[in-house]
Parts: sequence; structure tokens; C-alpha cells
Amino acid sequence: MKPIRIFISSVQKEFAEERAALRDYLRGDPLFRRFYDVFLFEDVPAQDRRADDLYLDEVEQCDIYIGLFGCDYGYEDAKGVSSTQREFDMAGELSRPRFIFVKKSTSECHPKMAALIDKAGSQLIRRRFTSLPELISAVYASLVHHLEDVGCLRTGPFDATAAHNATLEDISPEKVKWFLSRARNARDYALAETTPVTDVLTHLDLLDKGKPNHAAILLFGVKPQRFLISSELKCMHFHTLEKHKPIPSYQIFKGTVFDMVDKAVDFVMSKLNRSVGTRELGPQAPVEYDIPQEVVAEGIVNAVAHRDYTSNASVEVQLFPDRLEIWNPGTIHPPLTLEKLLLPHASQPNNPLIAEPLFLTKYIEKAGSGTVDMLKRCRKAGLRQPEFLIDSGFFVLTIWRKVIPDSVVQVEKSQLESVSGVDKIGTMSALSRHQVEILHKCLTDNGITELMEIAGRTDRTKFRNQVLNPLIEARLLEMTVPDKPRSSKQKYRATVKGRALLKKQTREADTDGK
Repeated sequence: MKPIRIFISSVQKEFAEERAALRDYLRGDPLFRRFYDVFLFEDVPAQDRRADDLYLDEVEQCDIYIGLFGCDYGYEDAKGVSSTQREFDMAGELSRPRFIFVKKSTSECHPKMAALIDKAGSQLIRRRFTSLPELISAVYASLVHHLEDVGCLRTGPFDATAAHNATLEDISPEKVKWFLSRARNARDYALAETTPVTDVLTHLDLLDKGKPNHAAILLFGVKPQRFLISSELKCMHFHTLEKHKPIPSYQIFKGTVFDMVDKAVDFVMSKLNRSVGTRELGPQAPVEYDIPQEVVAEGIVNAVAHRDYTSNASVEVQLFPDRLEIWNPGTIHPPLTLEKLLLPHASQPNNPLIAEPLFLTKYIEKAGSGTVDMLKRCRKAGLRQPEFLIDSGFFVLTIWRKVIPDSVVQVEKSQLESVSGVDKIGTMSALSRHQVEILHKCLTDNGITELMEIAGRTDRTKFRNQVLNPLIEARLLEMTVPDKPRSSKQKYRATVKGRALLKKQTREADTDGK
């Protein structure tokens, strides 16, 4: 978003302290520095220009005028008019928002300044102040109110708030018509395909005071990313088990939520391994993928529907040889928890106005059954149970693939042996007998109590430091709840590298036996 430029107008000598304090406050405040940029003449380097010309140019370019009025009128030009007066008048002629703050003083006010204050009072609401804290408080209130007026700060839900500068011309009639056709076929939606765009948006609660809200833009916008840059969706395909550059295949998809979901699902399905069955049960041979298409679609559409659209991050879909990871900006909100996602639960969409059209077109169900259905489909396909995690402001879904190609495992084994600090645990002989047994045990998730029994340990701290942590640091073992190392629900499992090391040992043992 382009910064909202503020011009601070006053007699510089009279308000030197206040001008500098306002500049520093606005540039230092975490909220205001996101939206505002402040112009002060004191910050301008020496130029071959008249000062009053520069002032008026800046007023013309500014978005907000702040006037600090006191006792002094300031230097008068040949017509007896001060720069402060001219700046105030020009901001009015340009219809810029003007916020006037008048300093109370026991000193006698210059007649022309008194007249300017009266003039401002007849046109605008003035605020009086006696101290710097009072001024900052009054300016704060005015600027917050302005952010609310222009839609930068929302008091209502994000999806229900008007998209800044959006009009009905930014809505695609073709996309609305496509939606109506799909919704009528999928859910027997009441509105006909010939329904006017405005009526459709009104019926779906997608207008805010006659303007398209954010949900309308994301669902039916001509160019949604013009208003919401980070709403794009990034897809990456890696040939290794971890992120490595260059990325073999990297696509950034833009468009409506429908467009992005369709493109992302196609991207993933085109990269998955597939097997074709026989025609014993029908004329068409069945096709089976590493991950069922319904599971891929469920994960991606949930991320797009429920993400935090106020975040500057984007949804990321990352496909690895052993798993699909979907990183969704945002989190889950009480009373929903990660554990409850594994069980039937009530639907709690983060963006209900976006979720409704997705439901009407059968992209999603509004029964809170999406994650449960995903678990059932993975179980039926013989896949490991999907995992949910909150990591650095992202909700992360991991869906495991059916098979890891041997060639990938071989590559990862060579990477393991070259990792700095892991060389000493590059072979099974470098591990203790108990560590090897723990790795075998952790081919399935296990808690610390079971693992301590293997090693005959009773001191948890020493066991973690001496046995588990070296395996974790070597990336042979990982925690299921990495952000809470001492959680009572913590379990441990062998990583891909740990499994590869065990597999290598088995092969070597088979060779020795021959």
C-alpha cells in the first residue's frame, strides 16, 4: 500500500518541539509507520528553490494536512499572507483532509492568526491542546479515525469490509455468471444465471455501503491481487526431502480463490506419481496417485478459505518426494485446537463470506468435517496420518505420500554424511546400541517414557541431553511437538534420514549374511 503522506503546517520557530515530536512519534509508532509518511521542511536538504514554493508543492502532493496554530502568524509575503495561511487554503481547495490543533496560550495572539483560527473553526472541528502529550493524543485519535474511514483499519471482519478504492467495475460479470451456474447445479442455488451482478453480491452480503468488500474481490474480482497482493498462491516442487535451491518447479498463481485452488490442485496432481490399474471392473482403467486428489483439494481449499488475508505472507504449497506441505498464514482460534481437528467439530470459518460461495459450489462443506474426511481418505489409501502444526504464524498441514523413491533416499543419505556437525553420526557404528534401538523404536511415534526404558534410564534431563538431543541435532530423530520440547504430549519419531540410516544397516547386514 502506498504510504499516506502527511504535511505538518505551522510557524516553524513557534512549534519546533511539537513538529519534531510528531514526526518521531509517527515514524516510531508500530501502527502509524505502516501507513503514514511525514513531511517536515526541516528534513529537506538545501535546494535552489524558494521555500514557499516547496511548501505548496508538498501540500499538493500530501494526503493529509495537519495544522498547528498558536500565537504567531509567521512571515508575510508581499500580499501580507503567511505560508501557514496559504498552506491551509490550498489544502482546502484540493479537498485534502485537514486536522487543526490550536495551542492554548496566555500570550496575545496575532490578529491575522486569530482570524485564521476563526476561519478554520467555521469550516472544521478544531482540537485545543496545552501540552505535547495532549497534542500527540489528539493527533493519534484523528489519524486512527482517518484509517478507519479509508478502510485501512477494520472494526468489522476482514472479508466484510470494503476493499479500498474498489468499485463494481472491478467485479467480473463472467465470473459471477460461472458461479451462478455452478451453484445451481451443485446446491440448487436460488438465483438464476441472468441475475444482475449487484443483486448477486447483495444476496451474498458482498457489498459494504454499495462497494465490493474484500470477499467479493477475492471471489469475483477481475484482478484480485491488485487490491490484495499477498492473496496469490505459491506452488513449489522439490526433488529432495528438504528445501534446496534452485527450485525445480516454482509457480505463482493469481486470480480468484476458485482460480487459485484449481491451478494449485492441478500443479500438485501433475507432479505426483500415479499407477494405472486394469479394466477388470469397467471400461476405464482406474488411476491411483501417491495422494488422493480429494485430499490434495481439501488441504488447498481449506488454506485459501481460512487463511489470514491481513498477513503479508501467501499460501505456500510445497511438494517433496515424501510429503505435501501446505503453509497457510494464520492460526486456529479457540475453542478449536489442533487436537480437535482430528475429531468431528463445528464449522468455524475465519472468512465466512468467502466460505459461503465455496460451499455453494461444493468446493468445501460447512460441517467442520473437512479434516476428518481427509484423515479417513488417507487411512483408506494406506497413508500415514496427516499432521497439523502452528509454526511462525503459519498453520501447516503435512500430508504424507505413499512411496519414497529409492533414488531420493540415496541422495538424502549422501547429504546426511556431508552435513556439518553430523559426520560423527554418519554410520551406525557411531551410535550407541541404545540409540540404534531407539531409532528402530521410533519408526512409529513414541513417548519419552518408552524410550527411557530401552536405555534403562531414570533421569529425564540426562536422557534428553545424552541420548535424544544428539540424535535430534544429527537430524536422525525429530519431535512431534517441536515448539514445546517438554510437553506431556511430546513424542519422538525417526526422520527420513534416520530411516535411511536404518535401511542402510539392514542392507549391509543382508550383504554380510550372504
